[in-house]
Amino acid sequence: MKMDNRRSNYKGKRPFRSKEDKRQPPSKKIKKLDMRKSEEFNFMLMKAIENLPDSIRGSIAGGVYAAASRQGLNEAKNFLTKKGEEGVLDEKTQRTIWNLLNDYSTYR
Repeated sequence: MKMDNRRSNYKGKRPFRSKEDKRQPPSKKIKKLDMRKSEEFNFMLMKAIENLPDSIRGSIAGGVYAAASRQGLNEAKNFLTKKGEEGVLDEKTQRTIWNLLNDYSTYR
């Protein structure tokens, strides 16, 4: 039996692999925070939650920003819903933040 041409010249090196062999299928795009507009989003977010007490304002802003930028919009909205159920956020503030998330997001 004759070996494959590429393997017959094997001298301790890996055989040649074309780029087609290395390619992976494209990952599914998720709607996340647009990082080019992150400073503007943070400013608007702080404006939206300025009526909350100082003790929880930072945790709400940090949680929304982290979830929206790393995990996606659905996780950020779930976070807001959970905080609304806990009584931390009122409906108006929650709706305002949801609109901000929709305005400052993109698929990536």
